[in-house]
Amino acid sequence: MDIFVCTADPKMEPPTLVINTVLSAMSYNYPPEKLSVYVSDDGGSEITFYALLEASLFSKHWIPFCKRFNVEPRAPEAYFSQHCPFLDGKFAQELLAIKDKTVHNQRSQLITFVCSWKKMYEEMKTRIETALETGKIPEETRKQHKGFSEWNLNIKKSDHHSIVQVMAVGILIDGRDTSSVDDEGSRLPTLVYMAREKRPNWPHNFKAGAMNALIRVSSEITNAPFILNLDCDMYSNNADTIREILCFFMDEKKGAEIAFVQFPQNYNNKTENDIYGNACYATNVVELAGAGGYGAALYCGTGCYHRRESLSGEKYSKGDRVQLNTRPKKYEGKSVVDLEESSKVLASCSYEKGTQWGKEMGLMYGCPVEDIVTGLAIQCRGWKSAYYNPERSAFLGLAPSTLEVGLVQHKRWSEGLSQIFLSKYCPFTYGHGRIKLGAQMAYSIYLLWAPFSLPTLYYVIVPSLCLLKGISLFPEVSSPWFLPFAYVFVAKNVFSVLEAMNCGSTLKAWWNLQRMWLIRRTTSYFLALLDIFKRKLGISEITFTLTDKIVTEDASKRYEQEIMEFGSSSLMFTILATLALLNLFTLVGGIMKLFMDFKALEHLILQIVLCGIIVLINLPVYQALFIRSDNGRIPSSVMFKSVVLASVLCLMPIYYNISL
Repeated sequence: MDIFVCTADPKMEPPTLVINTVLSAMSYNYPPEKLSVYVSDDGGSEITFYALLEASLFSKHWIPFCKRFNVEPRAPEAYFSQHCPFLDGKFAQELLAIKDKTVHNQRSQLITFVCSWKKMYEEMKTRIETALETGKIPEETRKQHKGFSEWNLNIKKSDHHSIVQVMAVGILIDGRDTSSVDDEGSRLPTLVYMAREKRPNWPHNFKAGAMNALIRVSSEITNAPFILNLDCDMYSNNADTIREILCFFMDEKKGAEIAFVQFPQNYNNKTENDIYGNACYATNVVELAGAGGYGAALYCGTGCYHRRESLSGEKYSKGDRVQLNTRPKKYEGKSVVDLEESSKVLASCSYEKGTQWGKEMGLMYGCPVEDIVTGLAIQCRGWKSAYYNPERSAFLGLAPSTLEVGLVQHKRWSEGLSQIFLSKYCPFTYGHGRIKLGAQMAYSIYLLWAPFSLPTLYYVIVPSLCLLKGISLFPEVSSPWFLPFAYVFVAKNVFSVLEAMNCGSTLKAWWNLQRMWLIRRTTSYFLALLDIFKRKLGISEITFTLTDKIVTEDASKRYEQEIMEFGSSSLMFTILATLALLNLFTLVGGIMKLFMDFKALEHLILQIVLCGIIVLINLPVYQALFIRSDNGRIPSSVMFKSVVLASVLCLMPIYYNISL
């Protein structure tokens, strides 16, 4: 099993975050000689390399500790944050009350180890953070490892040669055991650092390019038949996941046709009521599982196990049996240095020139959401995919803890997804006759996120302005045609609430999700749609916005208290505040109109209800505009622009005769 971990910037994705994911992957309950972890550093940072070197040394103590006591989770930061409360005085009293000497000794030994490893981990973490802050590697450490010589040249983030360093070896090379061992003399998994070559005049194709370089480099060193790819902030939460996943690939009846198995994206930092709608309860339990039922589970870019052959462009036809080679025999006779040098060629900029990489091989290029289009292309080559959502989450990551980061992330996703729908990879054309109709429709739920912004904006703007003018858009309450509107509204929301709560959500979390869907559709998805049009007109090019994993301490506290974070002059917040104020102004105007003409209630009631619901959804926005005084409030400049824009929109029906 080859495990790929991708990172791109040591400041936005702290090295301590990366090494926790790496250590959790190295600690799987799986034969270490068959387990390899590859880290792609698109930032080409020696700080990241230094952090991995520290992690490889710490793993000699950490892995045997995890396996001896069968601890979970095996990411040190997560484990210590969950289990260190056991070291308080209350636990000491409970320990003294245990009469069974065997249990007492086991618990005492565990506490001793936890204290020791926590101290060791904190010291390592301090060294890494100090190096990141100062930008300097301890001179003694630099002299001890030859890998630092790679940074003797002038290296920039977007302009450097390819670097491949085998930091821990758990394989046989040329018949010799060159393995690194832990404190108990057992082998350690192989750990490899890679920074692919980058040059200003060569396209690097973002994460897809990094993944393709990893596929080639890993084929040179270990060539495992299965690949797990993880984002740097998503650690393993179940040490037995590899053993479980092999049941899919090695099933006697259908295992040969499985290309990849996708796990849901779960988070360890979500709040009780999921303030930013990150948990996706119904999506994980119902929607993605439904797509998996058609053999077309979506590849979501992380937490996914692949069959190497399918990821490398191979086609599947019924009856084929894939040979699972476990050792790259053609590379016997090479030393570690030889493997590093030959791998650098595979990670060079020019290697892909004139090849099918990014087209028919590896991850697809030309789309910000390379994972979704790659999964679709694999399925259209005859493979099937599975979705697996076990009771214990296999992986846990970091959800966006500020509103702006979450909206930027959704803008990138929706833009890339809609590009797929408008390209040759549209599921209804590219997938016709290759995947089932239900699978095509399942893809389209997500590929049409950006266009969904237009009807949502219509319902947020037009009924409100018409209410101000007294124009009715819906049937009167006494009309039989009122019943279908009422039925759809009630049935949809009742079913949505029951479904969400059945999937593990709370009622308040469901309400927060309704707010987030409104916010996303009127800001992220709408701006993504505009960018798509600009790209089609040749005005702009594809970009990739990296999600910042670092938040300030006060923003983190507000997130834990479930207070929405604004605090930015982003265009998205201007749109959000303008629409919120527009509905507040028109609701007040509509109610005043009813006082003057109560008979208008019968034909305006649905618009008043709709406008009132939008106002209720936007209560946190009004608080951030007029009440809050913390750093997470909406800035005064945004408030001023929003008030002016909303006022202008409200004046339009007064000065212009609107008729429908």
